[in-house]
Amino acid sequence: MDDYFNIRLADDDIRAISSIGLAHLGDAVYELLVRAYLCAHGRATGKGLHRAAVELVRAPSQAVRADRILPLLTEAELAVYKRGRNAHVNTIPHNASRTDYLKATALECLLGHLYLRGERERISQLFAVMMEEDEHAT
Repeated sequence: MDDYFNIRLADDDIRAISSIGLAHLGDAVYELLVRAYLCAHGRATGKGLHRAAVELVRAPSQAVRADRILPLLTEAELAVYKRGRNAHVNTIPHNASRTDYLKATALECLLGHLYLRGERERISQLFAVMMEEDEHAT
C-alpha cells in the first residue's frame, strides 16, 4: 500500500488498531477537514485562520459536533464511537471537561475508522452535518 491518501484497510486490520491510534488518525482527518472548510468559506487569512481552526478543533467544539451526528450513526459506526469514548486516556486538557474530551476522542476514533475504510463520502456527509450551524452563521 503506497497511496495513503486513498487507503482502504480490511476490517480486521482496522480492529487491530487501538482506539487511541484511530483517534490519533481521526484528529488529523478532522483538522484537515476544518482547514479546508475555513479556506473554502473565505476565512483564509493568517492569524484569523489559525484562531478559527483552533476554536473548531478544541474538545468542547468537537463534543458539540459529535452530539450533532450521533442520531445519524449506523449501529456499526456507533460501536466505533463508543469504543473511542471508552478509550483509556491519560491526560485531559485544562480547557475541556472529561465528558467533552471523551466525546472528542470518540469522534476522532470514528473519523479515523471511516478514513481507513476508505469511506470518504460518509466522512463528508457527517462533516457537513457537524458544520451546519456554522454555515448559517457565515
